[in-house]
Amino acid sequence: MHFKLIIAFVDSSKTDDILNAAREQGATGSTIISQARGEGLEHNKTFLGLNIETPKDVLLLLVEQHLARSILESVAEAGEFDRNDQEGIAFQIDVEDAVGVMHQIQALEMTVEEKL
Repeated sequence: MHFKLIIAFVDSSKTDDILNAAREQGATGSTIISQARGEGLEHNKTFLGLNIETPKDVLLLLVEQHLARSILESVAEAGEFDRNDQEGIAFQIDVEDAVGVMHQIQALEMTVEEKL
């Protein structure tokens, strides 16, 4: 079984909605890193030297490769990434190897067979 890693930088208020959408498409788990910061094309605004930005979460989802695109699209839709440039970003990368996921592989085998 081959995996992809979906990495999403999202507004923390949308994390739960995004994770629910990903699970509906077959994601079996996630890791959340809270209170991340980032910058886009423009520098973030500050007030007296303090950043006035919404906290971001980094979501890491290790998913089966056949489910990856639909999960990625559901993450973008739930996060409203196309609404404006500050909503978030998500991308997927290939995973060469993974350990510690045998318990998920059994559940994924049935899900992947249904999707194919």
